[in-house]
Formats: sequence, structure tokens, C-alpha cells
Amino acid sequence: MNTTPLAGRRVLVTGGAGFIGRHVVAALREADAHVRVVDLERHPDPAVELVQGDVAEQAVLAQAFDGGCDAVVHLAAVTSVLRSLEHPELTYRTNVGASAALLEAARDAGVTALAFASTNAVVGPMRAAAIDESQPLTPLTPYGATKAAAEMLMSAYSAAYGVRCACLRLTNVYGPGMQAKDSIVARLMRAIRLEKTFEIYGDGRQVRDYIHAADVTAAFAKALSDEDWRGPVVIGSGTSLSVLKVLDEVRRTTQAKLEVTHGPARAGEMPAVIVDNSRARSLGWAPSIGFADGLEGVWEEWSKS
Repeated sequence: MNTTPLAGRRVLVTGGAGFIGRHVVAALREADAHVRVVDLERHPDPAVELVQGDVAEQAVLAQAFDGGCDAVVHLAAVTSVLRSLEHPELTYRTNVGASAALLEAARDAGVTALAFASTNAVVGPMRAAAIDESQPLTPLTPYGATKAAAEMLMSAYSAAYGVRCACLRLTNVYGPGMQAKDSIVARLMRAIRLEKTFEIYGDGRQVRDYIHAADVTAAFAKALSDEDWRGPVVIGSGTSLSVLKVLDEVRRTTQAKLEVTHGPARAGEMPAVIVDNSRARSLGWAPSIGFADGLEGVWEEWSKS
């Protein structure tokens, strides 16, 4: 007998073949949801129902929602800050235009819940001891700006059309399956595997919050099933580490020497990201995997691949 809140629900996952998407899809299927993925890339599990194509195209959206849909996890996006700086128009089309088209298709399909992968980059520089949902939106990059714009569209669709949208403002997500990513943990692992020098942007004292993919997946599941999840929700561990500290942890875990060099700081990079996850905790979510333990699992996978 199916007992999970998501059992039997038809869930569309955009970007479901990506790093976070593969974790989310696996968890939804384990919860007995009926999952369909729409992605430019093929999903590694051939058993997963796939609509392959650009979510911004009407024909692809029509196929994705064919037969009805109860809920959506929206992950498809340009996710690289650096790429957004190089290609702002592409970032707008993908992160705003496609989100607008998706919301309209979801409304027409009768979708009642949508969980969106947003980012704390929507708020720009820190103005308090920690970033929470009350901070004004002042993004520093096209990536942050387009995610903020998508959040505003979702606010409107929640209020005007009854599509309950939860915007999960994710910090730095890491975990198994991130071989194709360009985030710091993946870059460090790649440098070790290839025996290359790792470049630190700036002095390495900038701090970030790191959250494991399993904890992010749990947040998405709650956002789909709990009516109290709506609007922005900060999803992070609540503990921030400097790049230098991350480097120390990676060396400890891998026992690799890992030579480093320092390069210039990147445009639009904030010196600190420290988040307050109190709202998410009040909604029944809490991080369960500490960085040291999470890193062990990441290295186990990389060391065998």
C-alpha cells in the first residue's frame, strides 16, 4: 500500500537529467510518484520517462504535460555564474523566458504545486549577519537577476492562478554524481584525479555554505507535498566555510597533496555567503549531512571512477 505524500502524483522534473535532477528523480520514484523528465540531455536511467528537448519550446512543453500533471520541480537553467556573465541574453532566455512558458503550461495543465531551484544570489551582498528570506533582491550577476525575475513570476502565479510555488534558495550543492559540474568541490576532485594545480580565485578567504544533494532533495519533496511551503525558502546547512577550509577538508579526506595557485577574484563574486535556514527548519526540514561526512561519499565515488 502506498503511504508517501507523493505516491501516485504525476510530477514533471525539468532538468531532471542534471546533477540535482538525478537525485530528485530517484527520490520521487522511490516515493512512488509518477515521474516524467524534460531535459536537453538523456537521463542515465532508461527506465525514466523522458521528453528530450528545450523546455522553452511549446511543442516540448505540450509533450511534457501531455496526459496531465499534478506538480513540477523546475531545475532547468543556466546555472553557472561565469557563463551568465559571458552570455547574459542566453541566460535570460533560459532562466526567465523558459520559466514563464513553463508556468503558463503548468497553469493550463492544472498543476497545484511547483518547486523551483532558486539561489541566494538573488539577494546580492550581505547586509546582515546572515541571509534570510527578508533581504531585498539586489543581485550582482545575470544569473542572480534571472533567478530573481523567475521568483517574481512565480509569486504572481501563486497569487493569481493558485499554482503554489516554493522558491528554494539553494546554497552550494555538492554530492555524488557531480562529475560534470564546475563548482568548487567538483573542481577540487578533478584537480586531484588529473594531478593538476588547483586555482583559487582571490585569497581563498571568501566563505560559502555547502549543502548536500540528499538534503536538497528532501527539501524539494517537502515543497511539493506541504501546503505551507510557498515563496522563498533558504536551503543551506547554516554553516559556512572558507575556500581555504574546504581545501583543508579535501586534503584530509583524499590524503592528496593538491598544489594550489591564486588567481584574480571573479566579477560578481560575494566575499561571504552565510545563511539563516530558520524558515526551512520551521517548516519541518533540517540538514542531515555534515560537510566532512558528505565529502567522504563524494571522494569514494571519484576515487573509483
